Amino acid sequence: MTIALETSVAVQSGLGQVIDAHTEFGWKARLQLGFVNRGDKTVLKHRSQQGPLAIQRPLYPEGNPCHTYLLHPPGGVVGGDTLQIKVSAEKGAQVLVTTPGATKFYRSDNKYAKQQQILSVDKSSRLEWLPQENIFFPESHVRLDTQVHLESGAQFLGWEMHCFGRPALNEGYDAGHLIGKTEIYLDGKRLLTEGLNFKGDDNLLKNKGLLGYQMMGTVYILIEDDEFSQLVQSLLNNMQQEHKESALLIAASQLENLLVIRALGNWSEVILNCFQKIWQLAREHWTGECPYPPRIWAT
Repeated sequence: MTIALETSVAVQSGLGQVIDAHTEFGWKARLQLGFVNRGDKTVLKHRSQQGPLAIQRPLYPEGNPCHTYLLHPPGGVVGGDTLQIKVSAEKGAQVLVTTPGATKFYRSDNKYAKQQQILSVDKSSRLEWLPQENIFFPESHVRLDTQVHLESGAQFLGWEMHCFGRPALNEGYDAGHLIGKTEIYLDGKRLLTEGLNFKGDDNLLKNKGLLGYQMMGTVYILIEDDEFSQLVQSLLNNMQQEHKESALLIAASQLENLLVIRALGNWSEVILNCFQKIWQLAREHWTGECPYPPRIWAT
């Protein structure tokens, strides 16, 4: 269920130069957020932004945890755009970050867009990185990289959901290119590197990698005990029994302190609902309380 293709260093370097050239004079947006625990609640202590990236005013529907909604006012990403997002949870901060809706990557006439996400979580802090899905329109060209830096004693759950085309319009992803990687580190040690190199005309990858589905999603959870892994596996078994394989395939694997859950499907609502239940299970395991989902997901 993993789409991880290795390409040569020379090919990556050459493509990297092409992407840098495409994005050199494009629209650049940067957002950096630093959260700390003030004692009574988590607050946003540091914020810097450039270009069309912003946040709504932090919300506190649960008390201490700070809910933050990322905003991209243009409503979509086109070739030449560069987006960089940095989020750090420090000094006992409890942070939930999500988006009001899907991030859309539009047709780009063979011109690449680039998005980078760098997440950092200190010990005794928690970050829940829960963006809604990325939608890749046919003929979109995107580089998408994520780095996660964790310390022992941190709590982290993050996910990514990719939709290739728009199933509701019976539209597939028959042309374009998505490339990137996700890297996760614990105390500076690399736990995971996953590469993504997907071309719209690669029917072999669609049929054997995606198994004919139009959407894939992954949840990453930092864990400290096997009990939680067993709870997740029981939940996933129930999910698979609830949904036919034509609607959902979901499974988990463990890499040292990292639990990786992968899903394939055709509808974002199904995968988001499953990921929501996994997040609620993790939060209840960490705190003893099951959270309500952010209201923005219901709009």
